[in-house]
Amino acid sequence: MHRPDPHSYYDAAQPKARRLRLKLGVDFTTKRLDGEVVLEFGSACSGTLDLDTKGLDIHTVQVPGRGPIPWELGETDAILGQRLRLTVPEGTQEVAITYGTGAEAMALQWLDPEQTEGKVAPYLFSQCQQIHARTMVPCQDTPVVRIAYQAEVTVPEGLTAVMSAGPTGDEALAHGRHLFRFSMPQPIPSYLLALAVGRLESRDLSPRARVWAEPETVAAAAWEFAGVEDMILKAEGLFGPYPWDRYDMLVLPPSFPYGGMENPRMTFLTPTLLAGDRSLVDVVAHELAHSWTGNLVTNASMEHFWLNEGFTVWAERRILRILHGDDAAALGWAMGQKALEDSLARFKDEPQLTLLRMHLEGVDPDDAFSSIPYEKGARLVAALEREVGEDRFLRFIRDYMDAFRFTSITTEQWCAFVAAKLPGALEAVDARAYLDQPGLPATAPEFHSVQLDAITLLADSWVGGGRPSAHQIAGWKPSELQVFLQKLPRQLTQADCAWLDEHFQLMGRGNYEILVEWLTLAASADYEPAFPRIREVLLRVGRMKYLRPLYGALGQHTRTRALAREIFATASPGYHGLSRRVVQSVLEAYPV
Repeated sequence: MHRPDPHSYYDAAQPKARRLRLKLGVDFTTKRLDGEVVLEFGSACSGTLDLDTKGLDIHTVQVPGRGPIPWELGETDAILGQRLRLTVPEGTQEVAITYGTGAEAMALQWLDPEQTEGKVAPYLFSQCQQIHARTMVPCQDTPVVRIAYQAEVTVPEGLTAVMSAGPTGDEALAHGRHLFRFSMPQPIPSYLLALAVGRLESRDLSPRARVWAEPETVAAAAWEFAGVEDMILKAEGLFGPYPWDRYDMLVLPPSFPYGGMENPRMTFLTPTLLAGDRSLVDVVAHELAHSWTGNLVTNASMEHFWLNEGFTVWAERRILRILHGDDAAALGWAMGQKALEDSLARFKDEPQLTLLRMHLEGVDPDDAFSSIPYEKGARLVAALEREVGEDRFLRFIRDYMDAFRFTSITTEQWCAFVAAKLPGALEAVDARAYLDQPGLPATAPEFHSVQLDAITLLADSWVGGGRPSAHQIAGWKPSELQVFLQKLPRQLTQADCAWLDEHFQLMGRGNYEILVEWLTLAASADYEPAFPRIREVLLRVGRMKYLRPLYGALGQHTRTRALAREIFATASPGYHGLSRRVVQSVLEAYPV
């Protein structure tokens, strides 16, 4: 027995599924999926086959045309769920399983109508990363196993289904139901399975890009993301032709726990990106870059998550540099540095979780999730680029994409490839210090620009009375204001907060990056005028990136701790399960 992924029961000695055929019935009354999945294998197989499940009700298991086969569910593991062990007869080429999802399926969030923008119909969306596909479908839930898939999804009439796959048709059925069909011909890891169902409309942005959202949001989303085709073209100039045919996006309700999720053919996005001034569309550059770094070439397990995210952060900032210039890229690195420092501080007592090459046996990958694989990983990639030169490194990136196209790899495989293509580069940048040692290496690259250095100097002068002039304030772009707020002292006075709000009009900002940075400072200062806006944001938004710092800042004072617990008691039922876990861990760390 050899399990290459500590978070899956997949055994490398057993056959891999090559394709799934899914039939899903969406029931908003019971908040469950009724499912049938057929796992197709590349050739005939026999013997033991282990699948991942978590909270699923398994009804039947059979070989189509040959009848039922023996199966058993193992004991429940809090992280892994239950192993579904099948005994398949000789000559088996596919296995069919009927099942239902459980009430606590982490991959699925069911929203009541009042939790949506339109407030007239329910909504469902999935989030399978890190290891939650097994709560939606029995499968080999590891990136090592890549599958193409076909799907038929039946939903209530009046609602629309979208997936991380191309639509192949739809039809009205009897009894008020509607059927949608999909096909994903390219092989993907299971965590990129994605489904959403709701009152959805779309707007075309280019011949190969479209945005979906609720009718109340779709026009704003189409305006905000109108420049996506230019992003795709710039990315293709760096990494080669776009490999997934279409680049569609779905703007979800506010409870979506991430900024974006790079599901191929249907990127999921938080509505907090709809700032009204296109100041946050750069998140799309990150999700788009995943089309190559993460989706085309994928980490073999969550122990190698940096291969997805470190390369994608680097790629995102390369795209931004082309689109907006060196200053914009430097500001991006500065914002990332703040996120990295926050994550390093959070894991100060668990330094093993600050390595890039992680060891996660017995660790829930959601608990290890942080900015470290993103930002520390990106700095390793940038260090290599500086060592060998931009032109040579971009040629290497093209070779890397071609060599591992539609495969999932380990850090060891990556190191071997770098050693062959860029001899001596790993040693020159001391790659082991990034991969296998905690914290950030002292030699990690730094990023500067005239504007970034000026903002840093001004923020550093705050304690001594330095303040930006009216002229500076008027000239700052949103990203510059965000960096300025990030670089201010973490503990301001209430008078400081009043000055900031008066001069920057922060309380009414539609840019959530600026708004949450400001509200975090205000909460840390026990600044009461900000309390209503803090309450409003925490009741509306479920994005983990915003919940953790806001609830954390509220923990610094007696009355703000009480405010946090009161807000969470009201907001918790509307949060995604992942977000709820994050906030609970923050509240548990409050002083007694």
